[in-house]
Amino acid sequence: MRTVPVYEAKTRLSELLAAVEHGEQVTITRRGRAIARIVAAVDTEASAQSQRQRVAGTFARLRELRQGVSLGMDLREAIEEGRD
Repeated sequence: MRTVPVYEAKTRLSELLAAVEHGEQVTITRRGRAIARIVAAVDTEASAQSQRQRVAGTFARLRELRQGVSLGMDLREAIEEGRD
């Protein structure tokens, strides 16, 4: 991963974008502190898709765990009990 200060990133943006197109990641710093990272759009799209799949899997596992578990009284029973 290449690290570049802000001023250099502004003056060499085309070169940095070409490097990103070839799979490199570029971190931009200000006063020695990382403030941004340039990565290929394909990487971020794949990462987002992977995250969506993980979330969907988590929800599926939660639904499986929830099957057969009762929280006790259902809403209709609670309403009827409240009327008594």
